[in-house]
Amino acid sequence: VDVFLPPGYADDTTISYPVLYANDGQDMEAMDLAGILDSLIRQGAMRPVIVVAVHATDRVQDYGTAGIPNAQGLGARSERYQRFLLEELMPEVTARYRIAPGRANAAIMGWSLGGLSAFDFAWRHPDRISQVGVFSGSFWWRTDDGSPAARQASRIMHRRVRETAGHPALRMWFETGRLDESADRDGDGVIDAIQDTEELLDELARKGYRRGTDMVHLIVEGRHDLPTWKRILPEFLTWAFPPTGP
Repeated sequence: VDVFLPPGYADDTTISYPVLYANDGQDMEAMDLAGILDSLIRQGAMRPVIVVAVHATDRVQDYGTAGIPNAQGLGARSERYQRFLLEELMPEVTARYRIAPGRANAAIMGWSLGGLSAFDFAWRHPDRISQVGVFSGSFWWRTDDGSPAARQASRIMHRRVRETAGHPALRMWFETGRLDESADRDGDGVIDAIQDTEELLDELARKGYRRGTDMVHLIVEGRHDLPTWKRILPEFLTWAFPPTGP
């Protein structure tokens, strides 16, 4: 786990900060997370935050939808990973660092399969997380690969949203790239990455979430890769942690 502390953290020990948990912490050097945070905070473009970046181990088993492996049996340890975040990491971080209390001060983000994991965690634990950022999320994650129709119908996160009672209090930010992939399982001219994300937003809208207010989807010129996500990362950070006051 890498912890990124904001500028001035050591200077005033009375200040507490919101926290952002990030999957795929091993990517943060390539993403220049430290440089991006420092620049945005010093410019006043975002509030100072503490970022806790968790390195992946076996990401195709640790990430996914908790309790529901996909058609290939991947994601089998995703519930254990989420319990680690909830029961071990978050209490330890709160004990060690000056974290502002309450769900309103906690967010999570991830890309690709780590984005699916981040969204699933936020959706299942809105009492602990108030915001989630998903870059090129693997919302194709499904339980049946038997046919194009089965692949469409068995997408796990869409079903989980549909079957969840109530309206978890969340702000949700999504990004997909027009060149994320070339697959188009239903032949409608829209790549699956964009369609899966848009149809997830449709499920959320049916539960009462509002586009542009509760949820944002950026479709960008980009690929399913770190350079694209690095370029778009400031968009999420300034959306999730806008500056307060002058």
